[in-house]
Amino acid sequence: MQGIPSGFALTAVANFLTAKGQSSYSVGSFVAIVGLPWIFQFVWGPIIDRYQFSVIGHRKHWVVLTQLVAFLASLGLLFVTDPVRQLSLLSTLFFLHSNFASVQDASVDAIAISIVPEQERGRVNAFMRGGYLLGIAGGSAGLSTILNSYGFFYAAATQSALLLFFTVLTFLIRLDTTDSYLPAFNVAKKEKSSNLTGNPELKWLFRALYKAVTERKSIRTFLQIALVYSCLSIFIRAFSFHLIHNLHWADNSVSVLQGGWGTIATLIVTISGGYLADKIGAARLQYRVMLAIALFLIVFSLSSHFWAIKMVSTAGLLLYNFADPMFSVAAMPVLMLLCHKKIEGSQFTCYMALVNFCDVIGSYFSGWAMTFTSASRVGLICGLAILATTVLKKYFEKKLI
Repeated sequence: MQGIPSGFALTAVANFLTAKGQSSYSVGSFVAIVGLPWIFQFVWGPIIDRYQFSVIGHRKHWVVLTQLVAFLASLGLLFVTDPVRQLSLLSTLFFLHSNFASVQDASVDAIAISIVPEQERGRVNAFMRGGYLLGIAGGSAGLSTILNSYGFFYAAATQSALLLFFTVLTFLIRLDTTDSYLPAFNVAKKEKSSNLTGNPELKWLFRALYKAVTERKSIRTFLQIALVYSCLSIFIRAFSFHLIHNLHWADNSVSVLQGGWGTIATLIVTISGGYLADKIGAARLQYRVMLAIALFLIVFSLSSHFWAIKMVSTAGLLLYNFADPMFSVAAMPVLMLLCHKKIEGSQFTCYMALVNFCDVIGSYFSGWAMTFTSASRVGLICGLAILATTVLKKYFEKKLI
């Protein structure tokens, strides 16, 4: 449910706007506006932890409520008749939807980190990422096809229908056999019997959260992960713009490649990576994936003279589809290990907000950079930056040992 709007807005619509002659700066700004609400997830984490009890499921009321409102916000897109001429309205409506979707995401993350045993976090993150990838595939490849064949209205209507379906499905899923589908009048009694009283105060939550995320180990680990996410965002936006604007690819072809072809293979690799992270350790897998991504970006960028060959560019897009989810499978358990007890949901949500901030900044920076340089240079710089970070990561680990 998070992947469908993400794939639709950030891939299908972004590529559509590029094909219609919008500048790289305009497209980058649109992507940044859509992603902006995800930066403020750190605010929602403590609030979700503070008011987490519900008779329909622990924190589940946050998920269902925000999914319902996100569906209603999606219906607003039906008023857009011309996405290019109404770019401001389009950006505003997607921005509104992202606000509610970000709370939904924070709620799901809080549930996951509170109930998943440490030895299973790799595979659980893999399945969470896998579901997100399926959503992106539907939103980018599926809705892009509808957008180009039937128009924006029908693409937005299809997205809204899918969001409504998954909202109902989520409501029907019980986190526990004792959960109810309807509110109860003896909430106080149930809360007491379930040992859910004594929720921490918001002031304590924010203070503890600040202390946890500003620890030296936390800062060093997150900065390494943040740089990789930023570089991946910068590269894919620049490369997509290059394919459509310079090599004159059809925007639907790029969207289908980014979200459609290779999805099954990517899912298999992602889920396998989750089990591998549990087996060999997430930190070790993260180092190997970072090294592989750095080498891929460097070699692929140096081979830019061959990008005009469609097979080469297609291979680059498909390989990128493996890079992002594999890194997420390795990085998420590492961030979970940094989380302190009682504020696990808040702290992990804070990390996710910062990761989303990296994606927003990357999209904006990519749009700005493409006004004066080439996608190949952007990719080369990103690859070298990740390689330098990988070497530093290994150095610090040896120093600590």
